Amino acid sequence: MSLEDKLYPLLPLYQRMPQALKAGLGTAYRALPEQLRLGDRYRTFRSLAEDCEAWDESRAADYQLEQLRAVLVHAQRWSPYYASSFAEAGFRPGRLSSPGDLAACPMLTKADLARRLGEVVAARPGPARRLYMTTGGSTGTPVGFYLHKGVSRPKEQAFLEAQWRRAGYFDGARLAVLRSQAPSRRADGPVATYDATRDWLVLSPYQLTEERFGEYLSAVARFRPDILHAYPSAALQVVSLLERTGRRWPVPLRCVLAASERLSTAQKRDLEATFQCRVFTWYGHSERAVLAAEGRRSQLQYFWPAYGYVEFGEPDEEGLREVIATSFHNYAMPLVRYRTGDYVRVSPADSSHEYPWPAVEAVEGRAQEVIVTGSGRRVPLTALNMHDATFEGAHALQFVQKVPGVVELHYVAGHELGEERLGAIAGVLRHRLGEDCTLSITRVDAVEKTSRGKGKWLVTDLS
Repeated sequence: MSLEDKLYPLLPLYQRMPQALKAGLGTAYRALPEQLRLGDRYRTFRSLAEDCEAWDESRAADYQLEQLRAVLVHAQRWSPYYASSFAEAGFRPGRLSSPGDLAACPMLTKADLARRLGEVVAARPGPARRLYMTTGGSTGTPVGFYLHKGVSRPKEQAFLEAQWRRAGYFDGARLAVLRSQAPSRRADGPVATYDATRDWLVLSPYQLTEERFGEYLSAVARFRPDILHAYPSAALQVVSLLERTGRRWPVPLRCVLAASERLSTAQKRDLEATFQCRVFTWYGHSERAVLAAEGRRSQLQYFWPAYGYVEFGEPDEEGLREVIATSFHNYAMPLVRYRTGDYVRVSPADSSHEYPWPAVEAVEGRAQEVIVTGSGRRVPLTALNMHDATFEGAHALQFVQKVPGVVELHYVAGHELGEERLGAIAGVLRHRLGEDCTLSITRVDAVEKTSRGKGKWLVTDLS
């Protein structure tokens, strides 16, 4: 198992330490051998990702069939949920002869996962090899799940790095990160801090105002990153501030890595014109079932055949199709035909495709939604991190804002959501939103939905 997975539960404690202590411990951690930090499986998956890019369609199909059989047989044997659902549907994993046979296999929804998590999780490997996570996904519905310690996170790291290399990433690259991590969420708090564990400059998405923008540029100029890794909405805020203040981005970049929110073609061009480099996008989710990214030359997003198996639901009235995912390698809690709730515009198979893999032209992910505080700060909803257990017990969440600095959180309660949990949610959100934003919490029977039935993260009257 990787040391990173063993230490992961201690991350909140590390983040509360004084900066000097964090810098010392982080530097010592980064000096450890890669195999100790990331585990044996990291190199295995790195080699798999590198080899996979050269696979032809036949080799990819063989690998996927092998992995599908393995994960389905494991799920049937060790997961009570799958054993029951497969039997009810008359589906026999051992007889799988082609991916097309999956049509007889029942799908797993987020509601199934929320209601029956204890049955979906596999009895083997045991609890010591499970890492519990939660996600709100793109729908605002918190869902808990388990990753396979020593497998899921090293695999994710290996494949992310492999696809980032298409845009200019390299081992040892220095990243400036403008995402959910933040040195402070106070309006007057520091805008940047150094993460010694990875040699990253962590920039706060919470203080991007004209008054403090110079501090961001000074920190970047001192650090001299090779790459900017940002939420699209935060990167676009930087572009807007550069234009309004007449400043220039202080250092050349090899690329901008932009994910977790939708990014239009026009917005992407604006970013590329400002930063004078490629803006690289990809699709993934916290459950780590499937992963897709742009090619080396193409802006289509191609699903890795060695990462997981992807299917697409029937097209809706807009031609968009739901991503249905079956995970590979995570035997702690396999996800079989998992309805992600994410919608994509599929690109028809074409000989001009860079890879013989399923490809999509557009991803309906999280919108670039922000809460506007009383002082005019713009807080991306993706920065209100949903990856811990804070929001457990809520079936759906939705932020409502009509005037700057005033936010209402609507929630649909599960049976385990009591006053103590509501108080914890309010405390966390008030801390993350900052002192110039007031928050109230209201219970509702249902949150407002999109035309496809997806819950909206934010309902707002502000432009």
